[in-house]
Amino acid sequence: MSVTADDLKNGSVFLSEDERSVGIIDQTQLPNRQVYLNLTEAEEMYDAIKKLAVRGAPAIGIFAGYAMYVLALHEDAESADAFRASMQKKADYLNSSRPTAVNLSWALKRQMKVIEDHADKSVPELISLLKKEAVAIHTEDIEMCTRIAEYGLTLVKEGDGILTHCNAGPLATSKYGTSIGPVLLGKERGIDLKVFADETRPLLQGARLTSYELERAGVDVTLICDNMASLVMKNGWVQACFVGCDRVAANGDFANKIGTSGVAILAKHYGIPFYTLGPTSTIDMNCPTGEDIQIELRDPEEIKNMWYKEPMALGETKCYNPSFDVTDHSLLTAIVTDRGIVYPPFDVNLKKLFAEDQDK
Repeated sequence: MSVTADDLKNGSVFLSEDERSVGIIDQTQLPNRQVYLNLTEAEEMYDAIKKLAVRGAPAIGIFAGYAMYVLALHEDAESADAFRASMQKKADYLNSSRPTAVNLSWALKRQMKVIEDHADKSVPELISLLKKEAVAIHTEDIEMCTRIAEYGLTLVKEGDGILTHCNAGPLATSKYGTSIGPVLLGKERGIDLKVFADETRPLLQGARLTSYELERAGVDVTLICDNMASLVMKNGWVQACFVGCDRVAANGDFANKIGTSGVAILAKHYGIPFYTLGPTSTIDMNCPTGEDIQIELRDPEEIKNMWYKEPMALGETKCYNPSFDVTDHSLLTAIVTDRGIVYPPFDVNLKKLFAEDQDK
């Protein structure tokens, strides 16, 4: 496919018109307000990731690519060595904002490799190369999401019901997104699918973001509370579950928004295919199993206070608020990637997926 300039500008993450800041849609303001932010400082970039103004593993990767370029523009280091050392500190700082999503560290390492591989270049030349690489990361993600949507669409048929959890649409990625990419691509091609969107407590990404995206696209979407998924499945309204992923381990275990593993268990019980959809950059072959994935713990106030005029629990009540859980590979029907659909045994077939790189 051919990626256009409009494709690069119309997503949830983009390079500003003057190319000196990273532009984002502030996802904390949706669906009631569409607010754009232009970020130039490392601290505000860190906060944007940490506070979920930009979120979704692929979108965070795109953001990190552009962030490194923008931060480089404001560097005052004169030598390539000093520039590299300073940029490494900034990369480490940004990487500490959200440890679970592999795309963040992947994109930061990719930009640092540009600097390290061109140690003989001047600082202005390095900055130019960082911009080129950031655009490449964004372009590749659009292409990957399109291929994921194509592969995912082969798994469903006209009129099927799809249950999804959290948000892995265009806001969390680019172009079509991952988990709802097949739905959006199908809509373009006249293939109508019905979506049941879990609200996704406690941050309500399914309610605020997924239903918002699907409504705007003219898709038949029904919003449900997370604890309604079992009944919807029992009623025979769901023919497949499509979810995103923030990190996939080498054995097929994967981390996604908290509650995903519960959906997988329900799907197994009702005999419904359960798929995770994501780019190959989300697969971490250096992570043996889900036990090795670091799970981010978030502020308990997100449970007690965030969406309420008054607290919904006593101030002294303890809360446990993990942002992600890990779904065991035994519950997974297949992993839909930009390189194709990977079926069990995942430990064998994921290695085959990456063997292509070693053969090149």
